[in-house]
Amino acid sequence: MPQYLLVAHDGDAPNALEKRMEVRPRHFEYARRMKAEGKIIIGGAQLSEDGKMKGSAVILNFDSENDLQEYLSNEPYILEGVWASYTITPFRIADLS
Repeated sequence: MPQYLLVAHDGDAPNALEKRMEVRPRHFEYARRMKAEGKIIIGGAQLSEDGKMKGSAVILNFDSENDLQEYLSNEPYILEGVWASYTITPFRIADLS
């Protein structure tokens, strides 16, 4: 299954963190469902120097580009404007065993 690295950056509006916190429960609900389906391998928040959330990084696992696009089209942080920009890069998890 192809893997992808998603790196997202929140907007820089003065209320960006408040917007993130408002949308976070919907984002987590969706992320938990995607994790249970094996679509999200791991994810978390990028932090500013003062420890505040300012973006995200997620390693994803999808069968196809179409499945990836469907995930993105339903991601609350995208739909509700938390992520101002993001990049998707093909990724391969190293076998360290």
